[in-house]
Formats: sequence, structure tokens, C-alpha cells
Amino acid sequence: MIIYLAMAFWAGLGLALNTRLSSMMAQALAPTGALMAALSLWTGAFWGKPMWGTWWVWDARLTSELILFFLYVGFIALQSAIDDPRRADKAGAILALIGVVNVPIIYFSVTWWNTLHQGSTINLTRAPSMAQTMLWGMLLMALAFWMYSIAVSLMRLRAIMLERERHTEWVKHALE
Repeated sequence: MIIYLAMAFWAGLGLALNTRLSSMMAQALAPTGALMAALSLWTGAFWGKPMWGTWWVWDARLTSELILFFLYVGFIALQSAIDDPRRADKAGAILALIGVVNVPIIYFSVTWWNTLHQGSTINLTRAPSMAQTMLWGMLLMALAFWMYSIAVSLMRLRAIMLERERHTEWVKHALE
């Protein structure tokens, strides 16, 4: 969800200020966000089978997370379908800004609707309601996923920049 917020922020900045780097950053974040959304849906299905007795239920959080995955895939497909990078950036930015409405729906879905998902186990106002070992494991994995996401997005941004600017002198000089 945070990757989508960052993607929408950069896309909106690119749309408002007409900056190419912002739009490229949004484009670089999309595949990583799609991967993370797919992983959460896939691992959630593995967890849901023994807990709920089924791989999938049309739960509010699951359905809104699936919509998030489709927004990522739609953003990537829309960017790829339009040949002109400036037009692709504008169309992608509009889709990202419209889709950002889904993020609070995902986050608050367990409080707004009576769903199968439990409420939050980590809260800023009280102690975590999970075992200390699981908490440290979860925090370590969250840090690892963030480091991965940042590294891969920055590498993808570099590749997008080199691809878009391949006919300029600075790229020819950098690749020598």
C-alpha cells in the first residue's frame, strides 16, 4: 500500500509539475508494488486455506487488495500500451491518482466491515498483542522487504532513464 502511495505521489508530481523524473519514478515503482501485492495475495491464500477452510473468500480486505493488484497491473499495461512516453506518463498518473482511493479502503476495511481478518496487532498507543519472537521476525522481514523494494525500484529507475534518454550525448558518454 505504501508503494502505491509513493507511486501515486510521484505520478501526481509528474502530472502537476510536468517533470519527467517524477513520472519515471512512478513507472519504476509499479512492478515492485505489483510483486508485493501478488505475494500478499498468494501467501494469504496459503494461510487462509487452513484457517478458513478455503483458498479465497470475498472478504473486504482480500477484495480491495486484489483491486490494488489490478491497479498496479493496469498502470503497467497502460504505460506499455502508449508509445509516446509523455502521454503514457499522463495517462498513468491519472490512473494512479484515481486508484489511490483504494488504499484507505484496504487499511480500514477490517474496522469498517465485519470481515474475517483480525484487527491490528500493532498499535502506536498500546503494546503489541503478538509474541515478541514473531514481532521481531515481522519487523526484520518488513525491513528486508523495504530494502529490496527501494533497491529494485532505483535500479529500475536507472534503466528507464537510460532507455528514454538513449539518443542523448550524456547516455552515450555514460555507456562508453
